[in-house]
Amino acid sequence: MKKPIRIGTRDSELALWQAETVQQKLEALGYDCILHPVKSTGDIILDKPLYELGITGIFTKTLDVALINGDIDIAVHSMKDVPTALPKGMIQTAVLEREVTNDVLIHKGTHFLKDEDGKATIATGSLRRRAQWLHKYPNHAVTDLRGNVNTRLVKLIENNWQGAIFAQAGLKRIKLLPKDAVELDWMIPAPAQGAMVIVALEANTDAVNASKMLNHAESELATTIEREFLRRLEGGCTAPIGALATVIDQEVQFKGCLHALDGTEVLQVEKTLPLSEAKGMGIHCADEILAKGGKELMQKIKDEQNNPID
Repeated sequence: MKKPIRIGTRDSELALWQAETVQQKLEALGYDCILHPVKSTGDIILDKPLYELGITGIFTKTLDVALINGDIDIAVHSMKDVPTALPKGMIQTAVLEREVTNDVLIHKGTHFLKDEDGKATIATGSLRRRAQWLHKYPNHAVTDLRGNVNTRLVKLIENNWQGAIFAQAGLKRIKLLPKDAVELDWMIPAPAQGAMVIVALEANTDAVNASKMLNHAESELATTIEREFLRRLEGGCTAPIGALATVIDQEVQFKGCLHALDGTEVLQVEKTLPLSEAKGMGIHCADEILAKGGKELMQKIKDEQNNPID
């Protein structure tokens, strides 16, 4: 009898939902599984914005170590949290079928959205959401918001903010999406937002072969293009970068953006290619952004982060 597959996960409600979903799918294929929850550094340090912590893969490092130490066989992540370069010996084995990709505004009334000159305070811990919101609503203030989904919802209730921005997929998965949430269809999501990914040590062939069976080819293609775009721009969690690839019939539609930290500048690209020509699409789109001033804007972002103005 084969050993159970040990599934590593963060211990938040959403992360456990994701891991349990993988567990159910693997058990349906005849595998025994055990969940192994851990608390990541990103879940512990909540009093600083993510970009100030200076740690790549802040939500994934603890599970990376558990994989390398042999404490778990696979790790399940929200794919947008995973660095584009995995640790040596570790591979992506599956991208599950993707949920909705867009962001939503959870609010206490939407009257402030109708007044272009009105004031409001919106909460988010994402540089991308912050920059895109300020680009559209330059009169608003944006305040930092950290924590898991549940914690952030409570903070919104407790503070005098008009709203907070969340990924729709996370709220939907754990049944916390309010009926009056405003879909932000104008906001380009984070690369791989709404997707779940499984990683394992390449040498662990049993875990690799089992988890590969859960891969959804269309979701894998779309997220690969988006993450290529992100990696080419050298963004990670430290730059306001959005990317969305959509497979429709035999075509791939892509849109991507790079914003200044304060939202005042934006560089965008949109492209549609036949499915047969989609290889390297994210890289080519990123090169277009870089050629249009993206290289200079990325340097400006890095300079501002290294020398913040108090």
